[in-house]
Amino acid sequence: MFFYRVALFSSILEPLTYASEISIKIGTVVKVPLQTKTVAGVVWAEVHSPEHDVKNVIEFTNETLMQKQRKFIQFISDYYFCSLGEAAALFTPFEKGREAGKISTEHTEIMLSPKQSEAFVFLSKYPVGLLFGDTGSGKTEIYMKYFEEKLSKGKRSLFLMPEISLTPQMQKRLEAHFGESVVMWHSKLTKKQKEKALEKIRSGEAGIIAGPRSALFLPIDDLGLIVVDEEHDDSYKSSSRPRYHARDMAIYYGKLLDIPVVLGSATPSLSSYVKFPHYRLKGGHFQSERRFEFEAHAEGVTPKIESAIEAVVAQNEQAMLFIPTRANFKYLICSSCGYTYECPFCSVGMSVHRYRRQVRCHYCGYAEAIPQHCPECKTGDLVSSRLGTAEAVEYFHEQRPQWRVAQFDRDKITTQKKLKELLHAFNEHEIDLLVGTQMLSKGHDYHAVTLAVVLGLDNLLSLSDYRARERALSLLLQIAGRSGRKKAARVIVQTFNAEFFSAYVDGYERFLDEEKLFREGMYPPYKKLCRVLFAHKKSETAEAAMRQMETGLRAFKSVEIVGADKAPIEKIAGKYRYQILLRADKSTDLIRALKASKVPLAEIDMDPIEFG
Repeated sequence: MFFYRVALFSSILEPLTYASEISIKIGTVVKVPLQTKTVAGVVWAEVHSPEHDVKNVIEFTNETLMQKQRKFIQFISDYYFCSLGEAAALFTPFEKGREAGKISTEHTEIMLSPKQSEAFVFLSKYPVGLLFGDTGSGKTEIYMKYFEEKLSKGKRSLFLMPEISLTPQMQKRLEAHFGESVVMWHSKLTKKQKEKALEKIRSGEAGIIAGPRSALFLPIDDLGLIVVDEEHDDSYKSSSRPRYHARDMAIYYGKLLDIPVVLGSATPSLSSYVKFPHYRLKGGHFQSERRFEFEAHAEGVTPKIESAIEAVVAQNEQAMLFIPTRANFKYLICSSCGYTYECPFCSVGMSVHRYRRQVRCHYCGYAEAIPQHCPECKTGDLVSSRLGTAEAVEYFHEQRPQWRVAQFDRDKITTQKKLKELLHAFNEHEIDLLVGTQMLSKGHDYHAVTLAVVLGLDNLLSLSDYRARERALSLLLQIAGRSGRKKAARVIVQTFNAEFFSAYVDGYERFLDEEKLFREGMYPPYKKLCRVLFAHKKSETAEAAMRQMETGLRAFKSVEIVGADKAPIEKIAGKYRYQILLRADKSTDLIRALKASKVPLAEIDMDPIEFG
């Protein structure tokens, strides 16, 4: 008999030992019994005969996780403190005994301007390079030139984008140049579409594979390049285990495979700006001007904003309105006693969804009918606070029925089909005003937008987050960048912090150089951070676990405990939450301390981007 440790996909368990009458190659995907079920896992290591009885492997598949994939899995497991099974579940295996076919190298040649050619040559020199290019400066053409070069050498390219909302327009552009050798991969594909895409990837037909962070774990033979577009975007970071950051993992994978990695953004993260050589690509194909105007006003649609939209619609042009909150309103507050109507399971206010006739918690999903009176004082009326996208759309439908207004957020865009239809309608000028959340900022090309209105930046700026300034300014510039592609545009920013924003709207590089001074010696990229979360139905149990781990961590002098207390949002989904925030010079110091001190209730988030 042969004995193997098998890492079970998605399981938090350590690898379990199973027996087999025949020898199995390490990395093979197998089916094994677990209690009353049959589950899949990967053969991780061969072991000696155990002293206890073990069950037999039930089935061998023709799928395998290759050695470099396993090394990648081990790294994710060690660095992000998850099980091997949780890390392995991210990956799609290769098929055994299948040789990748020849890639189609037919494509339309990409022509670059002198500046773009200079950027391309610069990026070709480095294992990791940052393309710091203004919106509309032609970053995509440079990526495509790199894809073209790799295809000519029989190598495939991986093109990561932050969200699937970017894929329709990008797919069109890639296919226009590279035809059938392009494969899009994302969570909204049907089972049949996924099978078809995977077949093209495994057979080798696919020369360019594009998609959000999950595309990083596809079985791509002969990978020669990874491009991470909009590298600053927070959606590259997973909010559940494994809590990996796809940009950082792309850099690790590039090093593992010894292939180049290109990061690109109009507003790069300070971390990438400091760590990697960058090429500054200024200006763009669109020479029109953008004029920034600031209005000191609480979040809402003001007469100035309304008249600006009216002028744009009268000129047969288009406008965009950014609001950070989806739904109707963010909070309900009693007009008599000031009580905020909270979720019964989370310590956060409920959001109003009028079209569903309910209040809903955006943290745990709990919903109930919209209350008529304050449950605290029983008499006061509940009034709305903080405007949401749906409320703004309703307002315009009532006040300006002649305007064609559409909502662009996760409540409305629930499928890839709806996304394609809305973007097509907007670009065909069937919509005058697009009202949306951060989806508006995600790299889409809008041709006739001459007005961008940005609300709610002060809420971002006031967050207790060391990246608050970077996030607020980056968001403003990304949204502003969607306007003024063909004609001069106005950007109206509703803020009480005009002094800050106006100083940097035409100088993001200057902002990064100054921000470095604020962060040095305190925050990333100069320090490593880790957030340890404890959640339990009993507050005292969560706190006791936190205190126990805090005591263990104090033995490690190379790790600083920045704070240990209740989490900013104390309760989510009926569980009380506590957290420890740690800081160190090196991630190895953090990992050593965490491994020695970890308690069962601890949920570890390395390099956190959320502190709420």
